[in-house]
Amino acid sequence: MKYLKYSILTFVLVFATACKDNKKETEETVDTEVEKTVEETVTKTEIEITLDPKSGSNATGTIKFIEENGEVTMMAYLFGLDEGEHAIHIHESADCSSPDGTSTGGHWNPTAQPHGKWGADTGYHKGDIGNFMVGADGKGEVKFSTKEWCLTCEDPTKNIIGKAIIVHQGTDDFTSQPSGAAGSRVSCGAIIE
Repeated sequence: MKYLKYSILTFVLVFATACKDNKKETEETVDTEVEKTVEETVTKTEIEITLDPKSGSNATGTIKFIEENGEVTMMAYLFGLDEGEHAIHIHESADCSSPDGTSTGGHWNPTAQPHGKWGADTGYHKGDIGNFMVGADGKGEVKFSTKEWCLTCEDPTKNIIGKAIIVHQGTDDFTSQPSGAAGSRVSCGAIIE
């Protein structure tokens, strides 16, 4: 009888401890999953903008900016352009009100560098995205990613909100100062939230 009481008591203690440990593991798993979901929600921001024609062109498009884990990816889909190579840049101001796009100011250059090809040792503007090709159908695409831009940070040398995207009629030669002699501004879109 004594052994039976001890056996029952041991069984009850083991069962209670096992249930408590299982509950703790379940709570930890749920907490970890909630933290991951919150972290993923906080670290991804998306903005989509529309490009409007300028300088008498038919150039339009949409651009999506996605910031995730400290990196911004730009995906541009452009239409109504002349076949060939064109330049695309970020400019200083989100003001696309002028018919020729000059209301956006010059290239965005918060670190006061000379104009150049992105990543050049001699310097480049943070708005110097570069050139892209357009087919006979007038369509072009650009995909560009960098950790030198942000959408949500407070760093004025990285934050592209309040700037504009300009598509140029010509190509950027990466050497002419201050803007690469890329020709007229044929499309403009304000980067705003």
